[in-house]
Amino acid sequence: MKIWQMRRNCALTPKQLLQFYIVLVCLSFVVAIGFLLAGVWVIPIFTIVEIGAVTIGFLIYCRHALDSETIEIDGKRLIVKKFIGYKEKVYEFNTQWAKIETPLEDAKTFFISQSNLRVEIGQFIRQEQQLPLIASVRRHLG
Repeated sequence: MKIWQMRRNCALTPKQLLQFYIVLVCLSFVVAIGFLLAGVWVIPIFTIVEIGAVTIGFLIYCRHALDSETIEIDGKRLIVKKFIGYKEKVYEFNTQWAKIETPLEDAKTFFISQSNLRVEIGQFIRQEQQLPLIASVRRHLG
């Protein structure tokens, strides 16, 4: 069995982001409570709005932090798994009939196809990595 794994390049894992978020929220609320005790009631309102906006941004980031694409070849089966936004889609091809379409110039992705099934892949790799990956997968096709 041969496996190629492509993952999104993320600076923080969801666990690290959660730890950062907790520190950020605590610090923001400490500052807001300080202003509230000093009699400035507007600052806590803006703090709540700020934390709400940061929360939405972090949730969107976390939803896609674990996105990945996998190509597996097991005997005569070529399996493409796409894990995007906590949804996994699995496509199965026959290695004897599957074709990898060479990407157009400056294309970010390429396609694996067989009869009427066509799957876009390669969104998590750099352009200079596309052709070596395609060549490596093609060696296992019929």
